[in-house]
Amino acid sequence: MTIAKALTIAGSDSGGGAGIQADIKTFQMLGVYGMTAITAVTVQNTRGVFGSHTVPAEVVAGQIDAVVRDLGVDAAKTGMLATAEIIAAVAEKVKELGITSLVVDPVMMAKGGAPLLAPDARTALIERLLPLAAVVTPNIPEAEVLADMTIRTRDEMVEAAKRIAALGPGAVVVKGGHLSGDPLDILYDGQAVVEFPGIRVRTRHTHGTGCTFSAAITAELAKGRPLLDALCTAKSFVSAAIRGAPGIGEGHGPTNHWAYSERKEGSGMSAGNGK
Repeated sequence: MTIAKALTIAGSDSGGGAGIQADIKTFQMLGVYGMTAITAVTVQNTRGVFGSHTVPAEVVAGQIDAVVRDLGVDAAKTGMLATAEIIAAVAEKVKELGITSLVVDPVMMAKGGAPLLAPDARTALIERLLPLAAVVTPNIPEAEVLADMTIRTRDEMVEAAKRIAALGPGAVVVKGGHLSGDPLDILYDGQAVVEFPGIRVRTRHTHGTGCTFSAAITAELAKGRPLLDALCTAKSFVSAAIRGAPGIGEGHGPTNHWAYSERKEGSGMSAGNGK
């Protein structure tokens, strides 16, 4: 039996809605065997992040090495990387081990606003990791940092995607959930711009949508699907997860990773709230 295998390199969310936990749930629901390299242990729930402990860079690198050399990896993604040292270690292992299907979710802030990436690590992210990515998936605030510009319109999203693509990734998806109105995501692959319109769901339960979206792309790439197909599945997956959110927690509650299997085939449209 051949099974697709995906690796997530990210932080642990004790509330289970984002990070490693969201990624593993997404991999499982999409029929992919999931593996982890944990970069940080966070103290958080739906109300916020109250503390974190960063894993030493050499331990992060060791996890990646152990997994790839034994089990093999068809695609990988990064989430919370926390420090410049971890980013450097991850980049070196990605190159050394020949991981080409890499999805970079440039996590900088938690849903509640807590910083998840040290300011000095942003340069390392741009210079060392982005050039290794098959696709990078920033939300609006992250894209503003990476592109060094303000984004308020569709045309500015396109310009930001092109600026980020110039930093070296194979493709860029700028997620528009932070803008007003129905969300619009923009894909730029170095040649063409593709728009992914969505319908906004009015809910506060959107914790982990960015992690889930990038994990779904990773799972589909691990199966060997083309990027455009992987994006379509990821949008359907995260949309269903938002619409089916269980409504638990006193703050930004988690989405429902089981909802995708229950949806009517072909009915998923991206809600895009805050991805």
